[in-house]
Amino acid sequence: MSMINLRLPGDIAALEGLPYATVSDGGMVCVVIDGLELPAGLVPAGSDLLLRLPAGFPDSRPDMFWFADQVARSDGRAIPATDLVEQYFGRSWYRWSRHVGDAWRPGIDDMRSYLAYVRRCLNEAAA
Repeated sequence: MSMINLRLPGDIAALEGLPYATVSDGGMVCVVIDGLELPAGLVPAGSDLLLRLPAGFPDSRPDMFWFADQVARSDGRAIPATDLVEQYFGRSWYRWSRHVGDAWRPGIDDMRSYLAYVRRCLNEAAA
């Protein structure tokens, strides 16, 4: 794992106040946010979040995100498309198969938009 920097100042500003590291892995820029707080209704209360950003991000849209822990609803109901485990840089990650798709706006969306999207997905899963 080698440490790298995000390209744009706006990407870095979006992560301000969050404990994070960047890693290069398989041609992707990976951002690992340590212990991201999860909304009420999900357990555990927090987990490491992995974002794998494609070359050309933010003009290229991201796809999916991963947690170090298997995030579940506190009421025991299943969260669809979150149980596949993948390996990245020596760690196991639970993939959340969520796709931004055509909602991603190149030249407009950025890390702030992507983090907001992840939070919306988490809030929907907790509801």
